[in-house]
Amino acid sequence: MTSRVEHTDVGAYALGLLDEDDRLAFETHLLGCRSCAAELSDLAGVAQALHGLGPVTDDPPEEEPAEVIDLLHRKQAADRRSRRGTFLIGLAAGIALVAGGLVLGAQIGAQNAPPAAHTQLGPAEQFYAMGTPVPGTGRDGVTGGLVLESKGWGTHAALKLSGVKGPLECELVAIGKNGDRRVMMGWSVPPDGYGTEANPQPLYMHGAAALPAEQIDRFEVITATGRSLLTVDV
Repeated sequence: MTSRVEHTDVGAYALGLLDEDDRLAFETHLLGCRSCAAELSDLAGVAQALHGLGPVTDDPPEEEPAEVIDLLHRKQAADRRSRRGTFLIGLAAGIALVAGGLVLGAQIGAQNAPPAAHTQLGPAEQFYAMGTPVPGTGRDGVTGGLVLESKGWGTHAALKLSGVKGPLECELVAIGKNGDRRVMMGWSVPPDGYGTEANPQPLYMHGAAALPAEQIDRFEVITATGRSLLTVDV
């Protein structure tokens, strides 16, 4: 009955039997149809009475007009559709709530789960991984190496250091062939150290010196007290 606008829809409209599209169409029709407006006014009392009637039997009382019986049948069919629709809506809502609960539970679980291991490489580690490391000679169980990059302004270096225990303060020093010494970077070593049993992760750092690469004799990792931990000859 979609989009059908007829004068006979007055009774169905009075009982609320029209689908949404038909109801809107009939209301538009009603604005310009005096006869339908008048008939709707007359049916207001009938519609009110029909809401209080029980089920319609196959053999309705003879005193009830056929038009009323037809409206009653249509009302019962609409009621059945309404109940079925309500059930389906409730079922859909229940499914949505369950699905939403599962999604929400998964989100809460993900929020409460321990953080995943950090796998993103830092700038120094990326630079070191992309280059060709020059291994160094370590002392007291220290190992490591450098990846070097010659620049117009000097030398860029990425350091990997393992087996160093703290607490310490260290520096990477570039030593020129003329004996000139330039500090490229400095850092602190925590008590657990780097690349140790307590902290298996090695240390990656990068720094720079104004010395051109061809003028550098070697690099040294030294402590604040002057003790050499790693020497890298170039």
